[in-house]
Amino acid sequence: MKRPRPRPKIPLSTTAKSPPPPPPTPPQTLLKPHNSKTTIQICSKKPKKPILKAATTTRKTATHIANWVPLDLIQSELSLPLTFPTGQTFRWKQTGAFQYTGTLGPHLISLKHHHENGDVYYHIHRTPSESAAKLALLDFLNIDISLTDIWAEFSASDSRFAELALHLKGARVLRQDPLECMIQFLCSSNNNIARITKMVDFISSLGEYLGNVEGFEFHEFPSLERLAMATEQELREAGFGYRAKYITGTVDALQLKPGGGAEWLASLRKLDLQVVIDALCTLPGVGPKVAACIALFSLDQHHAIPVDTHVWQVFSVIFKLLAVLVLHLLFPIWDSMESKILWGAFVELVDQNPCPTIKVGLESRFHPIKVLLV
Repeated sequence: MKRPRPRPKIPLSTTAKSPPPPPPTPPQTLLKPHNSKTTIQICSKKPKKPILKAATTTRKTATHIANWVPLDLIQSELSLPLTFPTGQTFRWKQTGAFQYTGTLGPHLISLKHHHENGDVYYHIHRTPSESAAKLALLDFLNIDISLTDIWAEFSASDSRFAELALHLKGARVLRQDPLECMIQFLCSSNNNIARITKMVDFISSLGEYLGNVEGFEFHEFPSLERLAMATEQELREAGFGYRAKYITGTVDALQLKPGGGAEWLASLRKLDLQVVIDALCTLPGVGPKVAACIALFSLDQHHAIPVDTHVWQVFSVIFKLLAVLVLHLLFPIWDSMESKILWGAFVELVDQNPCPTIKVGLESRFHPIKVLLV
């Protein structure tokens, strides 16, 4: 087989925003009346080819809808700034004031808050089916879960949460496609949000091009078969480092699953959390924390608790001695080595902060969204 020609690295330190295509489109009005005839230009021309050649595909017939439509969600049920740029997904871009745009399968959709009352509206830029796009959006947003009810229950149970909840109304956990979620969190290992986003953008560029909104290019997330065309060497040349072998290894392992990898991942939604964690940890590069993220953000395991150093530090400082008990409760989720590391971190924090009670100010001590959702 002829070895592919080496391709240049993508500089991960550069900005994720693509330059807007000429001629620039005029700024969009925040919201238009329902019967407005305003249109948003969608580039029908394929952008420059990514480092990995995308598979040749036939363009799908798209429907262009010019209207912003109410989603019947108030801001306390969905806050876009407290949901999208929080580390649970890396594929949605801020394309305006309180406006975020992303793809769900073949659908290119924007969401924004009304400038007067904060209610959520949506706009479908491109889709083969308007009704399918709406259903995909509602499923993605976990619309059947009432944050108002959950916030009230949690606040009644814990005074600290009641104080914090005043700043976090509308912070919602998404229900992502399991394959898409898994690949994103394989990129997240020992990484930061900006660099993770660069990697995820590169992976996304292997899928079908759907359009350009406010200078950002959007693609349908590539299928498992398309991902299998990317080699470890090509991903390393694109700057993925050691994560390249985990991504290609996981893709290969998923392809061997009976019935297909996508179907196998979706089937985990019906299983108990511990079974799900154990199953995910059999895949290359997936440890307990990454498995918990995938379980929480895509597999309906809402009682999964991804714990990273930020979560653990805040939890240890606030709850102090209660952390000892929680460690014992969470031991079954982690392997023994990770448990020892967490225990050591807890002991160190206790030694450094002997005061039994520490008053923590919300504004000065919390980075609340990253703490709760990363």
